[in-house]
Amino acid sequence: MANNSGRRRRWGSVRKLPSGRFQARYPGPDGLLRNAEETFATKGDAEAWLVETEADIRREEWRDPNAGAVNFLLYATAWIDERDLAPLTEQLYRRNLRLHLAPAFGELDLKEITAPQVRAWRAALRKTGKKTTAAKCYRQLKSIMETAVDDDLIRRNPCRVKGGGKEDAAERPHATIEQVLQLADLMGPRWQLMVFIAAFMALRPEEQAELRRGDVDLGKKVVWVRRAAPELTTGERALGDPKSKAGKRAVGIPSEIVPEFEHHLACYAQDGDDGLLFVGERGAPFRRSTFGRKWRKARAKIGMDDLHFYDLRHTGNVLAASTGASLKDLMAHMGHASVRAALIYQHATAEQQTKISNGISAAVVDIRTRRRTPSGSTGEAREA
Repeated sequence: MANNSGRRRRWGSVRKLPSGRFQARYPGPDGLLRNAEETFATKGDAEAWLVETEADIRREEWRDPNAGAVNFLLYATAWIDERDLAPLTEQLYRRNLRLHLAPAFGELDLKEITAPQVRAWRAALRKTGKKTTAAKCYRQLKSIMETAVDDDLIRRNPCRVKGGGKEDAAERPHATIEQVLQLADLMGPRWQLMVFIAAFMALRPEEQAELRRGDVDLGKKVVWVRRAAPELTTGERALGDPKSKAGKRAVGIPSEIVPEFEHHLACYAQDGDDGLLFVGERGAPFRRSTFGRKWRKARAKIGMDDLHFYDLRHTGNVLAASTGASLKDLMAHMGHASVRAALIYQHATAEQQTKISNGISAAVVDIRTRRRTPSGSTGEAREA
């Protein structure tokens, strides 16, 4: 076809449609003739598009426009299937896909998802009050679409909201030592040690679920965290390693709660070194639902309805930090999940862990002493 100069185009062609718009046609790298996905108002616009497309092919940046004709839901499901995810992470991803991503994008092909659509979807989800969920789902969608870019299915990721995956949830509450002691009393003898371990040793719930007798060394006042068993929504436990490499760690036992360990081991733990530290009244591994009912009643009685059991770990971290421990020792104590924390963990010593547990123990002793002292007698003792 001739161009504006009367010369025939050396690559591609442009023709005028009955509608008055112009269509560009070109040979792809695979030799197949293709029409541009859009039509153009002028012949010059169509020819300019051909010039850009030819340049993309020469730079090997051209993508088959039909490659993105892949259903999003099918691709996103395969994306999850192909990843070696921790059980709880996989469960979260599938839930996000089912409840939030599929309703918005499930019927679209990858190439049909646009940046304005993503922005509008995220904004609508945030308006429902689910800001944390919106951030998690946005991060997941962005990762899925980035993989589609890597697979040469789409040219550019439509997830372009700056800070779109940043969570801005309110800071979780943490209990005081006095409140921890109250909660332990309300939970009863079988479960109070779980409260103490969470609050004074900062162990995650899934780490406590898999603690064994052999992991407790009262002579050295240390608990070895070697495994974790998070409970899925199905009720099954996914036995495996802790959340990160740094999660495998030794955590010092504050001296003040050693008697609670001794009592629990004597009365409630399973027999043998491999026996579970925490079991239900019938001797089976405890269930989150059963424990949760008791926890909700206990927290309500002290007026902390928004305190999750996991929040006690935050209490433990705050207490550990208040002992004056260095950053690297705190990272080791908490089993913090990051590359930097894992490297720091290699240099933490048992001596420094003992310092942390002793500092926490002293704080607990102080509060317990105040609880046992009759009101008003402290001042009289000082005057004497």
